Amino acid sequence: MKIGFIGTGVMGAAIAGHLIKAGHKLTVYNRTKSKTDKLVAAGATWADTPTEVAKTSDIVFTMVGFPTDVEEVYFGDKGIFKGLKAGSITVDMTTSRPSLAVKIADYAKKHDFHAVDAPVSGGDVGAQNATLTIMVGGEEETYNELLPLFKVIGKATNFFGAAGSGQHAKMANQIMIAGTMTGLTEMLLYAQHAGLDEQKILETLSAGGANNWSMTNYVPRILKND
Repeated sequence: MKIGFIGTGVMGAAIAGHLIKAGHKLTVYNRTKSKTDKLVAAGATWADTPTEVAKTSDIVFTMVGFPTDVEEVYFGDKGIFKGLKAGSITVDMTTSRPSLAVKIADYAKKHDFHAVDAPVSGGDVGAQNATLTIMVGGEEETYNELLPLFKVIGKATNFFGAAGSGQHAKMANQIMIAGTMTGLTEMLLYAQHAGLDEQKILETLSAGGANNWSMTNYVPRILKND
């Protein structure tokens, strides 16, 4: 299967790497070309623009920075929609706006393409270990077609309904995890000002009801100034 991957930062590069290891032929693009070097060395092909990626791919994954970047990558003068073939699929894994996911899906449908929004949770560790949680919105038939690829890069994939539903699910995730991140920061500051051993605090809280993903994954790195 010919796959395109646009956006090879910390998350995207790891995900693309898993797809290559699974035997898929990848064409890659990133604004900073050097960030694709390891993928090209592993067998991927570099393309000069998102349009060129789309021309050579049956499925195009995108994982870029912000909604404005998503809009440019899809609708820009050198965007995906300028090169996509009829029947091709786009998968936007960027954490973006639900309304933009709907706009992409509507355009895709009018031009005989298929588009899903599939943001992920799990951070850089999840991307590296292929243990991401993937939240999908779009056509269910397209979701089922993509499921084997999602299983290569994640441990849990859920379909939520029409275009934009995946992004809404990610927003629910962000609301929840923002609270835990705020909590862990305040907890560390309190422990520090109280003169407590922060490592012991982490071990103690992790063994009780205060345990949560953010604390388990981020506090050890914070304590190492990572």
